[in-house]
Order: sequence, then structure tokens, then C-alpha cells
Amino acid sequence: MEDDLSGFIVGVMVALLGLVGLVMASGAYDNAIFIFGLSLAGFAVLFDIGLIRRHFDRRSGGPHV
Repeated sequence: MEDDLSGFIVGVMVALLGLVGLVMASGAYDNAIFIFGLSLAGFAVLFDIGLIRRHFDRRSGGPHV
């Protein structure tokens, strides 16, 4: 139970960080900030997909337990 709640909290925080990255990319004046913002958003998406995968692997007793 505690692990599910902490994973949810971390997932929400990383999703918010991804939104910050998208805001940074949308208001960027140079390519470096644009690429950094998109990279941050991409990292957040991949991280949250990994959390979802880990949750369902633990639930089903899959190979990544």
C-alpha cells in the first residue's frame, strides 16, 4: 500500500516537472532551452510509463518483480 502511494506521488511530481518542461519549451528564445524543455517532458513521459509498467508487473507477478 505504501509503495503504491509513494509511486503515485512521485509520478504526479514527475508529470508536473514534464509540464514545466513543456512551458519552458513553448517560451524558449533559443534552441538550447527548447531542446532541454522537450527532453524534460520526454523524460517525464518515459518515467511515468515505467512506473505504470512496474505497478502492473508487481500486480501480476511478472518478470520485473
